[in-house]
Amino acid sequence: MRPAGPPPIAMATEHDVRQIIATLPDTSELLSAGAPYFRVSRRGFAKLRQNPEALVVHTRDLEEKDAMLRAAPEKFFTSPHYEGAPNVLVRLAAVDVDELTDLLVASWRVRAPEELRARFDQGLDARSGSQ
Repeated sequence: MRPAGPPPIAMATEHDVRQIIATLPDTSELLSAGAPYFRVSRRGFAKLRQNPEALVVHTRDLEEKDAMLRAAPEKFFTSPHYEGAPNVLVRLAAVDVDELTDLLVASWRVRAPEELRARFDQGLDARSGSQ
């Protein structure tokens, strides 16, 4: 019998990352230093890391990054490489697919060209990138 309490979080996976990114327009995947790196219109917006297993995403600015780090250190962290940069690392095991979707779309929006964001917001842009 399971103890009472909230159900365990269904952790997000690398597969989920790829499925979500496949729904965003003008995205592509390549390898960067041996790790999957995702771009929108040739601008990086997410990168998978293996050690520790995490996803790097862009934030709007350092203030948003700091707020995320303070609000949920069990989900978000940084490393010396990302100090001073508006990037945060996400522990995939600590987020569910809905939160992962929000994080990836937000990162995509930070890096996507204004015209592409506008078309996406209007629902006019079908998936036009390649994987």
